[in-house]
Amino acid sequence: MERQVAIIGAGISGLLACKYTLSKGFHPIVFEAKSSIGGVWTKTVETTKLQTPKPAYQFSDFPWPSTVEEDFPNQHQVFDYIQSYANHFDLLRHIKFNTKVLSIEYEGPSEEEMQSWSMWGGIGDPFGSKGKWKVIVEDAQSFSTEVHLADFVILCIGRFSDIPNIPEFPPNQGPEVFQGKVMHSMDYAAMEDKSAADFVKGKQITVVGFQKSALDIAMECSLANGTEHPCTVLYKKEHWNLPDYLPWGVPLTFLYLNRFSELLVHKPGEGFLLSLLATLLSPVPYKNKLRLAKFGMVPKHSFHTEINSCLIPTVPEKFYDKVEEGSINLKKSKSFSFCKEGVLVNGEAQPLKTDLVILATGFQGDKKLKDVFVSPTFKDYIAGSLDATVPLYRECIHPRIPQLAVIGYSESVSNLYTSEMRCRWLAELLDSTFKLPSIKEMEKDVAKWDEYMKRYSGQYYRRSCIGALHIWYNDQLCRDMGWNPKRKKGFIAELFEPYGPLDYVSQ
Repeated sequence: MERQVAIIGAGISGLLACKYTLSKGFHPIVFEAKSSIGGVWTKTVETTKLQTPKPAYQFSDFPWPSTVEEDFPNQHQVFDYIQSYANHFDLLRHIKFNTKVLSIEYEGPSEEEMQSWSMWGGIGDPFGSKGKWKVIVEDAQSFSTEVHLADFVILCIGRFSDIPNIPEFPPNQGPEVFQGKVMHSMDYAAMEDKSAADFVKGKQITVVGFQKSALDIAMECSLANGTEHPCTVLYKKEHWNLPDYLPWGVPLTFLYLNRFSELLVHKPGEGFLLSLLATLLSPVPYKNKLRLAKFGMVPKHSFHTEINSCLIPTVPEKFYDKVEEGSINLKKSKSFSFCKEGVLVNGEAQPLKTDLVILATGFQGDKKLKDVFVSPTFKDYIAGSLDATVPLYRECIHPRIPQLAVIGYSESVSNLYTSEMRCRWLAELLDSTFKLPSIKEMEKDVAKWDEYMKRYSGQYYRRSCIGALHIWYNDQLCRDMGWNPKRKKGFIAELFEPYGPLDYVSQ
């Protein structure tokens, strides 16, 4: 029987899901709302570069071309690389572009019956319940709708697009009282490069946020306006922003992305010996402050907490030179509001005079994930509790939602690398190479990962970051698939060499 697999989104995760389901003989159809593949790499701020070193951000069976010599390729190089991958594996013919998925609805056993199941899908099989997903899509040009039936759905909708996170303000203190313009970084990034440069030229600009988009936009504004119209970056909390991946003269991969570094961390499902080692080897804080002390930007939390939250952006080249020369001003504030002239910073009497405010305040990825479901029960399941991580087993499967997987929601240091491992795992699951444990066992495992993320990620646990534990995580996927999790040659190499995509080329 031909199994139809619906994949929502043609970003990196969607392309990988398409490639690996094809390899197992399934029939994928990919729905992409835009006219192009690439997800967040389709259009970015002009100066955006890859945050992860190139060797860690590549497909295991499709290396970067030799013409890309930079360690951190720019947006155009990344996009071309993704496009080449899709062409090489002939994936484009499986994609329906300009096709927005409005909703998905499960048609099969009743909710009462599903609630009585002890195994995922009733018998622990991806197609065991014999239900179907009704995928309702809209053509972006004609606005006509179609209904597609699928045996399995893979959500690859990401969490960094589409639904902007806009701060809320008390009455008469929001953008409505401001005589200037307010926009989200998503809208700025969507502008053509020259139009964006012309748009910010000669304006007094405040950028709200301190992650990658905020830093890139501030850098562009400083290049356009210099010290004549300094760009103000308004932030709540300092972060360990890196100038490169050699922050202490040693590649970060050797400090945090090998098996030895993971011995320092308490892991979900670890035994007594590993728990004891993690207690004895708890991370020692680094003393070198990466030039941050000079600008009062040293975070109060540890670098280890930051990498466990996937919150370590690399700063644009010469960013702090721009701060030093005065074309970028850094201003910390727990809160802010608007007035006619600009922005009122918490604790300051005089407003920050501003022509344009750009909100680099992120996206509502959890809402995006929840809203695609028709069923209120499934909406509640996928969102989980607000005081817990999104409850996905292996960060892919909700134990109580049959015939569906999520790829690309949980974060890592290299999302391409992690998404590929998950898609390979999922393809083996769909091909019946292995079966999932009972619903109760999966929920226990989810709870252990939730405990880990709260312990090490602090207030950012909802990001579901596996950044500092990606080898341990991959080990679990490998064991499920029947692969040997140890991929290096020799004890020393296994313990100290960084792990990356090329370690998983073969089974």
